[in-house]
Amino acid sequence: MTAVPVVIIGAGPTGLTAATLLAQYGVECLILERWESIYPQPRAVALDDEVHRILARLGLRDEFAAISRPHRGLRLLDRNMRVLAEFQRDVAQGRHGYPQGSLFDQPELEAILRGNLARYDSATLRGNAEVTALTQDASGVRVEFTDTATGAHESVCAAYVLGCDGANSLTRASTGASMQDLGFTQRWLVIDVATEAALDQWEGVHQLSDPARAGTYMRVGKTRYRWEFPLTPGETADDYRAPARLHPLISRWTRNIPVAELEIIRAAEYTFRAQLADRWRDRRVFLLGDAAHLTPPFIGQGMCAGLRDAMNLAWKLAGVLDGTLAETVLDTYEIERKHHARAMIKLAKFIGTAMTAGGELGNIIRRAVAPRLHLVPGLTDLATDSQTPPLHRSELVVRPRLRRSLTGRLCPNAIIDGDHRFDDVAAGRFSIVTSTEPSAAQRADIERRGAVLVTARPGSELHRWLRTGGVRAAVVRPDGTVLRTSRRLLPHTIDTVPSFGG
Repeated sequence: MTAVPVVIIGAGPTGLTAATLLAQYGVECLILERWESIYPQPRAVALDDEVHRILARLGLRDEFAAISRPHRGLRLLDRNMRVLAEFQRDVAQGRHGYPQGSLFDQPELEAILRGNLARYDSATLRGNAEVTALTQDASGVRVEFTDTATGAHESVCAAYVLGCDGANSLTRASTGASMQDLGFTQRWLVIDVATEAALDQWEGVHQLSDPARAGTYMRVGKTRYRWEFPLTPGETADDYRAPARLHPLISRWTRNIPVAELEIIRAAEYTFRAQLADRWRDRRVFLLGDAAHLTPPFIGQGMCAGLRDAMNLAWKLAGVLDGTLAETVLDTYEIERKHHARAMIKLAKFIGTAMTAGGELGNIIRRAVAPRLHLVPGLTDLATDSQTPPLHRSELVVRPRLRRSLTGRLCPNAIIDGDHRFDDVAAGRFSIVTSTEPSAAQRADIERRGAVLVTARPGSELHRWLRTGGVRAAVVRPDGTVLRTSRRLLPHTIDTVPSFGG
């Protein structure tokens, strides 16, 4: 039977990201995908600059820029399309080097992810491979699958398995994990339209607060547009696949554009849920993406969470496989990511409820309150700032309990030298960022551990960042997360850095 260090089940954005990150560390992996090729229907359409940073780490900086467009934030509209409130995002390069929010077409994203993965000989992608069973023992995981083109039954043995197989995950079922309901279920109609006609709408996300039917609109490409509307009891997507039925829903944005000039790419029903798997790991099997969590779409974090999962786990798994990290570091994956995912799901529920709930009374309240929302301290940041919560304390997040800290957050992807940013210099390794000049012995110790020394010069972005945390040194993990900070560059600060990847 064939053996491979890692089998990844599912070749969506999460699985492809995990495979590419592992391949960058030289880890051999096999990706099994039940579809023959890219699933053609658009699903995810938005990501933030933290996740844009992950795509750049994969080597897709320019390719993603070519297929995406920055969005300018959020507008809250009343039933008459009057602007109740506007929360603008920075479309220029922010702390991570990219626009705070970007819109895209998922099939195009998956195409560039697949093309990029093909550069690595250590990664093999097999389509028409439907996984049917997983069995574990002390030596590894047996993965059984069927070639849906030929009907042949095959199996492979893996040291570890990553289940990136979506909401109906067979991987999750095989581990005995179950989804916990976080109290949100809504049926929505999702509409994707292509047209060469100019809609001439504001280039951000529009949230319609209409008690008769709420709605969301955004432009996701040069000629592609997305609408989402809640379905009432008894309605289905089939009711709106005919242009004559669909046009009244979207006519507030399309205005006088003839129906014949609007190509309906998709009109599908989605049930938006808030759910979290009760456990994300069973010995050698891990859950990532929608297999581990489902979030309502109101802050555009569904796919983002999956890519964050992959970024968090891949370097740890690579270190365990090459013997430079202890197997116990794999326990930190669920500890760190589960709390983060729960926080983002709760935020999505809150934003969605605030924008759409309450019927006529809710609409009256929004009409009265929304124009003054910018006066509420911190609320504008909540609606527009792309920075997500810090990771939970773990063996790899040494955060103080009684004071605010940089630990658990991402180090800014600051410009270090000319066109080079922090991620270019760190290159997937541990780093020490310090405003204190290290001694010769400290430099040698850092080099011996295979870590990168980044000096935060006075007046630089990294220097200002360290000062906001009241520290002079930070240990940064390969995924860009701060492991710990120190008021001085002490020996125990350097001792935190494992000899990773050597």
